[in-house]
Amino acid sequence: MSLVQYSDSESDADCQPASPPAKKPRHEAPSKGLALPPLPAAFHDLYASSTRVSVKDDPSLHGGRKRVIPHVEGNWSTHVYVEWYPAKDELALLAALIARAQGPAGLSDDSDTENTSTPRLHSLLHSDLGAQLPLHISLSAPVVLRTEQRASFTETLTRSIRDSYIPPFTVIPDTLKWVSNHERTRWFLVLHVARPVSDGLNRLLALSNRALAAFDQPSLYASSRGARRNRAPVAHGRGQDLNEFSGDYSDCFHISLAWSLVEPSKKDEERVRGLELGDVGSMRVSFDSVKVKIGNHVESVVFPSEI
Repeated sequence: MSLVQYSDSESDADCQPASPPAKKPRHEAPSKGLALPPLPAAFHDLYASSTRVSVKDDPSLHGGRKRVIPHVEGNWSTHVYVEWYPAKDELALLAALIARAQGPAGLSDDSDTENTSTPRLHSLLHSDLGAQLPLHISLSAPVVLRTEQRASFTETLTRSIRDSYIPPFTVIPDTLKWVSNHERTRWFLVLHVARPVSDGLNRLLALSNRALAAFDQPSLYASSRGARRNRAPVAHGRGQDLNEFSGDYSDCFHISLAWSLVEPSKKDEERVRGLELGDVGSMRVSFDSVKVKIGNHVESVVFPSEI
C-alpha cells in the first residue's frame, strides 16, 4: 500500500467542486466496540525503521548497545528474515513470559541490578514510545552490501525464493533460552521454534546463504559449523543445487523477545530453560513471505502460490 501524493500545483481552491454536492444519507456512528480491520502487511514495511537521531554511534541513545556495523558511506546494512506481528492477546502472553523470565526479583528496566546476577531485560515487544514492534526469525546475520550490489542481491534472492516452490508454513514455540550475538556484546532471551513440517526455515536459510555467498558475504549458521545433512530428504526446488548450503539447523531458529547487556549466569540459563511456556507453547506463528531489509528499505518477497 502506498500513500497518495498530490502535486504542488493542486491548491485547496482547485479541489472545490463546481456545485454543492448532493447530501449523503446520514449513517449511525459505528459502535465503540467495533474492531478495526488489521493494517495491510505492506504498511509495516513503510515504517520499518526508527528515525535516526545521531550520525555517529552513540550507545547512550540505545540503552548501551553498540553498533555492530559502523556507518560507512556507500555501505548498506542488510538483513534477511521472516516477520511476525503478534496479535494483542499473544502480546500479553509474551509480555507475561518475559516477566517470568526476569526472575523472582521482578526487575524492570529501571531496577538496580548491581547486586543481582539476573540480567536486566529490555523487551523487544514495544518501542520506547509504546509502539508495537515486529518480531522475526533471522535468515542472515547483519551483513554489508555496497550501493551497486543492493538491487542485484534483492533480485537474486527474490528469484531463488520464487523458483523454490516453498509453501507458506507455520512454526510452534517449544523452548525459552538465552543466546548471544556473535561478538558476545548482547544476550537475547529467545523462543526456540520447532522444525515446521515443510522444513521451510532450513530451505529458506539455504537460499539466503547461497545468495549471500554470491556477494562474498558470510553465511548464517553454516559458516560456524559444518552443514549437517537433513535426516529426511527435502526437495529444495526445481533444478537448484543447494547441497553446499543444505543442512539441518533447526536447533538455531528462534524469535528474540528481549535483550540484555549482562551475560546470564549458568544458573539463570538453566532456570529460563526450565520455564513452562504455558499458552505461548500453543501459539501458531505463520509465514508467507521473506523480508529483505537493506538500509531503511524493506522488500517483501511472497512465497509462490503454485506448487
